[in-house]
Amino acid sequence: GKIYIMPFARLKLIEPLLRAVESEGYTIPTVIQEEAIPHVLEGKDLQGCAQTGTGKTAAFALPILQLLAGREAPKPKKGRGKHAGPDRPIRAMVLTPTRELAAQIADSFRVYGQHTGLRQTVIFGGVSQIPQVEALTRGVDIVVATPGRLLDLLQQKMLSLGQVEILVLDETDRMLDMGFIQDVRRIVAHMPKKRQTLMFSATMPSEIQGLADSLLKDPVEVRVASESMEADTVEQILYLIDTHSKPALLKHVIQNEKIERALVFTRTKHSANRVAHKLTRAGIQAEAMHSDKSQNARMRALADFKRGTIRVLVASDIAARGLDVDNISHVINYDMPDDPKNYVHRIGRTGRAGLAGQAISFCSPDQRDKLADVERLIGKRITLLPHAIKPPPGSTSSRASSSHESEGHYGKSRTPDQQKNDFWRRKRKDNKRPPRASHSSRRVR
Repeated sequence: GKIYIMPFARLKLIEPLLRAVESEGYTIPTVIQEEAIPHVLEGKDLQGCAQTGTGKTAAFALPILQLLAGREAPKPKKGRGKHAGPDRPIRAMVLTPTRELAAQIADSFRVYGQHTGLRQTVIFGGVSQIPQVEALTRGVDIVVATPGRLLDLLQQKMLSLGQVEILVLDETDRMLDMGFIQDVRRIVAHMPKKRQTLMFSATMPSEIQGLADSLLKDPVEVRVASESMEADTVEQILYLIDTHSKPALLKHVIQNEKIERALVFTRTKHSANRVAHKLTRAGIQAEAMHSDKSQNARMRALADFKRGTIRVLVASDIAARGLDVDNISHVINYDMPDDPKNYVHRIGRTGRAGLAGQAISFCSPDQRDKLADVERLIGKRITLLPHAIKPPPGSTSSRASSSHESEGHYGKSRTPDQQKNDFWRRKRKDNKRPPRASHSSRRVR
């Protein structure tokens, strides 16, 4: 056989996995992979504190595939009911908060396990359950699922978790935020007490720690990077901009920065649709992605974005976590997020796997407090840059702009804080000016 001299071989991974990893172009394991893989291979429970983008999917998928490939599959249990048990019982279960993340993790298992003969499937809501049930009936070794649909299928007795050897809870803090923790506890109650459990979370609030204490036995703790710091490889810049001028600035940035692949975040789903529509009309291939779109439409948009058929994906915060697309060069915060933690998750979509990325934020006067929250969380000021976008004709700002310099160019010699204050002060004045009545609107009393 082939001799592997790549650093992944040091982690004592078996040849079929090394072959898959090499064909994916991986060369050096990330910190969490170096730290977690040996412990998981030893069969230990693990509590990992890691952001997305640290390579944690491979940190649990590779050792799970190796453990299952190296053990003899248990004989299926015969039982009562229409789904007594297929030829292959479920041996590993991964629970994750969103459909996108579930699909991506299942895809990773498929790619890494392509030479192992192990089978996996993905289960989530929003689509018909029939193909999912058919896959379970044929028999799978690994299931990646969102809690809601999995619990639904368990209640219909469409699957059994009685022979699960390894359980993974991924993005556990997000599952807590989305109200899934009780569902998780119900699902775990269907599994054997004797099993290996791995839990990953970007933050460790007390409820998550409580869940970990109840599910994990003598876990090894692995911590990667700080809980709230933004990615070091991401250059962060800020533009102060009037709300009406944001579409023009976005178009200007995408065209002028030679952006190959950008993820644009908006505050609402409607705004995502509007922004994607305006970009498309300007000749920039863009798609919107949010929770109102059907699962198939979201998957299609994501596939087009990965393939490079579209340059820009416009998303609401549902996509801020778990979007695993390589080589996103830019993240653009069209709106500042309501929750400052989402800023960290959003910009974590770029600058992954050691590559440089850029995060560009647009802040309008009404989002001033949200910017302050973000800067407080990350512990630094975001670099402020000038721009030359003029407000659109007819807006309050454009009427006032004749007496001001263009929005982005204000007192360049002043400090960023002074520049910001100038901008906010000027906007307050602009908004107080009474609008000029047009001739048609002047009425004779």
